[in-house]
Amino acid sequence: MKKIISALALLLLVNGVRAQTLRVPPASTTQTVRQEFGLGTIELSYSRPNAKGRAIFGDLVPFDAVWRTGANNATTLTFSDEVIIGDKKVAPGKYGLLSIPGKTEWVVILSKQLDVTSPSAYKPEQDVVRIKVKPTSISTAAETFTIAFENTRANAIDVAISWEKTMITFPIKVDLDTKIMAQIDNLMNADNRPYYNAAMYYMDNNKDLNKAAEWLDKATAQNPNAYWVWYQKARCLSLLGKKSDALSASSKSMDLAKAAKNPDYVTLNEKLQASLK
Repeated sequence: MKKIISALALLLLVNGVRAQTLRVPPASTTQTVRQEFGLGTIELSYSRPNAKGRAIFGDLVPFDAVWRTGANNATTLTFSDEVIIGDKKVAPGKYGLLSIPGKTEWVVILSKQLDVTSPSAYKPEQDVVRIKVKPTSISTAAETFTIAFENTRANAIDVAISWEKTMITFPIKVDLDTKIMAQIDNLMNADNRPYYNAAMYYMDNNKDLNKAAEWLDKATAQNPNAYWVWYQKARCLSLLGKKSDALSASSKSMDLAKAAKNPDYVTLNEKLQASLK
């Protein structure tokens, strides 16, 4: 009986050893980046190999051949809203990000294919966008392959791809103005009208200042103690050249800001009034 138990124990030990696996960090780590953009989001998923002293472009990554733009699985971009790349509108959805590196020019490809990990798998007929970009040399070598969102603006963002001493960038845009103007037109026919936000959009985007001033009149009527609204009304009137009205609105904003114990808006109004004298 003891011999049987010993044999079973040995068998369990052997099987346990066989079942064990060695865990090590992946050679190319995966990164997912979610970026707010326009009125929606962009999500990037890719793997990040290291240079490890190797020559990269023209060697490890051949020139003039389709590249997955990363390692391991295909690199993907997902858009929640319609965007513009190059001169082409791209519908919301998930796309593969491919590239063809060259000595003096790269081709960046957005594809319907989500599984391209080798040139042989690439199907040109699945292209959605192809754009040409010029590579630049960077002074500090990037050891780890990196794709980043840079220079984020309300209606445009740059995608920067860098590795070793090479970088390329390309813009993604969105027709934000059309969407926001449609919202304004729709909401101005609703019961709760966004006078303040609509006026601020007009002021920030060089639109009709008289219309902005009209909406700010209604915004101060909606919320007469809102010192920040009175301040923006003063700014708008100042931009229209109505200095006397601007000073009056600014004084109102300052009094309300003092009552609310908000020194920031007191200072803003002091600066605005100084500029009007």
